Amino acid sequence: MKPKIIIIAGPTAVGKTAASVELATMLHTEIISADSMQIYKGMDIGSAKVTKNEMNGIKHHLINVIDPKDSFTVAEYKVLADEAINHISAMGNIPIIVGGTGLYIDSLIYNYDFTDANKDSEYRKYLENLAAEKGNLYLFEMLEKVDKVSAVKLHPNNVKRVIRALEVFHVTGKSFSKFALSEEDKYKSKFDYKYFVLAMDREILYQRINMRVDLMVENGLIEEVRKLKALGCTTDMQSMKGIGYKELLYYLNGDLSLGEAVEMIKKGSRNYAKRQLTWFRHNPNTIWIDRAEQSDKEVLDFILNKLQ
Repeated sequence: MKPKIIIIAGPTAVGKTAASVELATMLHTEIISADSMQIYKGMDIGSAKVTKNEMNGIKHHLINVIDPKDSFTVAEYKVLADEAINHISAMGNIPIIVGGTGLYIDSLIYNYDFTDANKDSEYRKYLENLAAEKGNLYLFEMLEKVDKVSAVKLHPNNVKRVIRALEVFHVTGKSFSKFALSEEDKYKSKFDYKYFVLAMDREILYQRINMRVDLMVENGLIEEVRKLKALGCTTDMQSMKGIGYKELLYYLNGDLSLGEAVEMIKKGSRNYAKRQLTWFRHNPNTIWIDRAEQSDKEVLDFILNKLQ
């Protein structure tokens, strides 16, 4: 019998935290984060990290794990997440995976194999310099030539992921997409999973995103980034490429006005939400829930009904 997991996914600002904590409370289980920014320590406001009060006593895994100066790969995420899943399942509970990083979720349910995806720091540095010299699109076109499947899932400006895919191909001779299961088994999984995606009308979501960014600034996001800067964090670090952090670092470095930085954060967040929704649509097994049209109770009742 396959182990069971529940996935609560969705774009930024859709309301995943409240729904997942309530569900975990009802099922007496624990939550595993699938968020590539909440993995970092000291990056709380900008990543909309769940607070202790919001946790409501529910244990959350894979939050505050990595120092912001360190890099972190999806392969490393998969190892830690699998350990947490095994731990929770061993207690007789069903783990709840919560987040908006689709690649993290896919690495679990599609059983990506990263065993021979070795790193080549020199080649990666070469690609980074190439991007700086010839532009992001040049690198993206390189990826399209060797791995069209991965390229279609990535934005040309997502340089970190584009470089990682090129690095994997360079080291292994395989396209990054080959580390998933074969095409005929694409949507088979070692888990018995239910994959819920919370969504809402795009205009409503965009309004929520804009309001959330304003609230983050009011709640101390600038000071949070200032502290990270004082610790030696720079824009070339993986963590500081996150939306909200790189823009405010530019502001603190005198390269942008505060107004320009905030508008860039809002625009970047809206574009990211759009890409998240596109990613989730690639899985035909996702169960979509209109967050705006249903109350919290209706959302939970719907999920519980589907779990039966």
